[in-house]
Amino acid sequence: MSKAIAVLGSALFFVVAPLFLAGLVPWWVTQWEFRPAFFGADLTRIIGGILIVLGIPGVVDSFARFALQGIGTPAPIAPTQHLVVTGLYRYVRNPIYISVVAVILGQGLLFADSRLLWYGALLWVFFHFFVVAYEEPTLKETFATEYESFLTNVPRWIPRLTPWRA
Repeated sequence: MSKAIAVLGSALFFVVAPLFLAGLVPWWVTQWEFRPAFFGADLTRIIGGILIVLGIPGVVDSFARFALQGIGTPAPIAPTQHLVVTGLYRYVRNPIYISVVAVILGQGLLFADSRLLWYGALLWVFFHFFVVAYEEPTLKETFATEYESFLTNVPRWIPRLTPWRA
């Protein structure tokens, strides 16, 4: 796969997956209308805004790394040719999933809508099972010892405090 195809494929998958999951679905649920803040505390809105502001660049950066460094996409039908272990991947193995859930939970807090908090939690559970049942075994088979080293040194969900150097 060429870089151009990888970039186009990643852009298309970006629209299909994270933009749908973290943009369209939350809008459909909330119409982006503010409800009274949780516990009457505007601090919950601030935390929500922070999660959104941190999550969006995480998704964009990870997608770009898949296309430009991995020469592929995050989509299972067009996987990367190279294991991506730079950027946020030096801290945590699943920054796309974490970032998408952060954006959803952030919107739940910002708009004070518990339905989005439940949706974000259920989506994380789905991501976890997908990672354990499909993604990790596939990456072990594809990238062998390179992935084993990554697996050993970089946590699945809770980021390291210092970057891992391959």
